[in-house]
Amino acid sequence: MQQRCLYAAVCAAVSVCWLPLSRAFVAPAFRRSAAASPRSTTLWSSLDSQLYVRVPDIDKVAAESSVYVRGRLHAFRSKGNSCFLVLRQSGGSTVQACLFKDTEDPERSKELLKFLKSIPEESIIDIQGTVKPARVSSCTQKNVEIHILSAHLVSSCTQQLPFSVRDAARSPAEVMESQETERPIPVIGQDLRLDHRWLDLRTPANQAIMRVKAHMASAFRQQLIQAGFVEIFSPKLVPGQSEGGAEVFRTDYFGQQVCLAQSPQLYKQMAISSDLDRVFEIGPVFRAEKSRSRRHLCEFTGLDLEMSILHTYQEALLLVYNVLQRMFEDAEASLGDLLATVREQYPSEPLLLTDEPVILTYKDALQLLRSAGESMSDFDDLSDEQEQKLGRIVHDEYGTDLFAVDQYPRSLRPFYTMPSDTDADYSNSYDLFLRGQEIASGAQRINNPAQLKQAMDSGGLPTDSPSIQAYIKSFEHGCPPHAGAGLGLDRIATLFLGLDNASP
Repeated sequence: MQQRCLYAAVCAAVSVCWLPLSRAFVAPAFRRSAAASPRSTTLWSSLDSQLYVRVPDIDKVAAESSVYVRGRLHAFRSKGNSCFLVLRQSGGSTVQACLFKDTEDPERSKELLKFLKSIPEESIIDIQGTVKPARVSSCTQKNVEIHILSAHLVSSCTQQLPFSVRDAARSPAEVMESQETERPIPVIGQDLRLDHRWLDLRTPANQAIMRVKAHMASAFRQQLIQAGFVEIFSPKLVPGQSEGGAEVFRTDYFGQQVCLAQSPQLYKQMAISSDLDRVFEIGPVFRAEKSRSRRHLCEFTGLDLEMSILHTYQEALLLVYNVLQRMFEDAEASLGDLLATVREQYPSEPLLLTDEPVILTYKDALQLLRSAGESMSDFDDLSDEQEQKLGRIVHDEYGTDLFAVDQYPRSLRPFYTMPSDTDADYSNSYDLFLRGQEIASGAQRINNPAQLKQAMDSGGLPTDSPSIQAYIKSFEHGCPPHAGAGLGLDRIATLFLGLDNASP
């Protein structure tokens, strides 16, 4: 009995609150529908599916049907005794709604038109109307429109917008071309966009970018789970530095100095020592790098994995390569509408991929660059420009935008990297590149504690911090050979979509 009373109270609250009582111009039938909220075990179905129709589904509704739609007022124009407005929903779906003079009740249609004219752009409104066949080129719903019967203001945009969402959704080329015309489109700078990120994210392209990134993170997770990996969640407040570097954000932890984790690297390896065998993590990574390049972020989403190996570290290299290739192929195959939306504002070509992995040694990569006019010693690191040049060479000669470079000089890699068995100047390490930029860095790790201590001593790294001592001790208790990689979701999505910046 008590549970039934509680459930009735919840239903009553929902039936009152689901349609906010702000400003409205509604027909009596709309009021009756709002008040008659059925008390069933499928409240969400009752309130959403039966009363409201999502914009992407309107063309599936029979003509002359009455529907309810909630969305943002994307655009409005009036002409005489009629008006046309565009409703936009999450994801960028749009539909045209129209109001024409009602000859049987002209006074009412006049009042409704006045009400609609008073609603600011980007406000959230409810529309009740009739679905009609139509030809509409300016909306995603191109074959139907809604003839308005009533309207309700759910949430008003009370502040003047710093920029129009419609202008923010225009391509850079369109904006530049308009500057020489009588009606130039405002140039919306990145600082203004970031200062009002919630508005900028309303554009169809940015909505699509967010969904593509979410899809890629999900694809990474699902592929690794299917391959027997366990997802872990490592600490982000750590004593000392994650990898012995100086580029860390420091903070106070109850009187003790700690830093934000640069990487889950040490924890991944300790998880292997814990017999988890294969682990991965998706989480925030912090780098205190004072860089103004378009490829660096102080905080980004890391995609990390570590796995025990049986014969060779290239087991991990091939796994990472295949995960990325399947991720990209799946995105192109299943996210066609989202990719088209992004490419409409930010044009790019789909990735060029090969059936078999393209893996070069570091020596091979240097030889390709030297043949293209670069002067480099055997142990020089690749600059950003040289990486991009190598990407163009590989694209032209091997027919792929995704490739790996293996066997990096030992001097270019972190202390825990396993030296090469065949040449002590090189290491069992690799990077993966997309469109000429690094998207993943990995290696076999040293799992012998004496060798690890020697590597740290040689690099002048302290071994007395509690976190490093625990790290070394995990190998003293026995740890299998292992390898892994760290990737950046933001950079992967940026390069996959051919964007100029990680936060367009």
